[in-house]
Amino acid sequence: MVALIVLVTVGLSVAMAGAWVVQRVTRNAGWVDVVWTFATGAAGVAYALAVRPDGPGLRQVVLAGLIAAWSLRLGLYILGRTHGRPEDTRYANFRVEWGAGFERRMFWFLQIQAVAAAFLAVSMLLAAANPRVGLGPGGVAGVVVLVIAVIGEGVADAQLRRFRADPANHGRVCDTGLWGWSRHPNYFFEWAAWLAYPLFAIDLGGGYAWGWLALSAPAFMYWLLVHVSGIPPLEQQMLRSRGDAFRAYQARVSPFIPLPPRRAT
Repeated sequence: MVALIVLVTVGLSVAMAGAWVVQRVTRNAGWVDVVWTFATGAAGVAYALAVRPDGPGLRQVVLAGLIAAWSLRLGLYILGRTHGRPEDTRYANFRVEWGAGFERRMFWFLQIQAVAAAFLAVSMLLAAANPRVGLGPGGVAGVVVLVIAVIGEGVADAQLRRFRADPANHGRVCDTGLWGWSRHPNYFFEWAAWLAYPLFAIDLGGGYAWGWLALSAPAFMYWLLVHVSGIPPLEQQMLRSRGDAFRAYQARVSPFIPLPPRRAT
């Protein structure tokens, strides 16, 4: 298993080095998010299908299919948002902030992303390595959670896309559908998807102690989305571009977990 982890980790590092080349050629660093999503999905599928010496069973095949579905849905969505469009403001700001050192710093930034992907993918490995035969209750719960999360994130992305496509909404804050219950429903469902792997991995009967380590993935993803690279920079950008309209939105709508909106005061 150690050799498999090393091989997958090296593969992720190479993939993100390739992403660095792509963004340098296209002058659009948004492509790195596409590569990261597909590479992380490929790592999870590789873990699921290769973890058992005697070949994958039902648990591993189901996991591989779910991981592939998550990766393809999200990766293709980001691809559509990147191809032929201006560079994401996060990376455009990096170009200004890092100046002449952008390419060098970007390379190492992407290698940090490769390390993050390797860390997250371990939870997929632990889910697949659970020795229990079949899915079991935890596996069934994991399937349900991951399917709901993928569908929920897709619905949130589609609602935001339709809102932005309407010229009448130019300059407005999207507060319809799921966006009326959470300021970042896409981030919430992305985080929820990572809750599925501990459900697959943990054996409450005590037969697989390693499974508890799979909780590290949703904990890490929550920290990234809520406190580091997700909500904070995006909301700063929204405050600059939408001002008081976004402040009013913040006052009445939950930042992350979907909840009924508060009445405006």
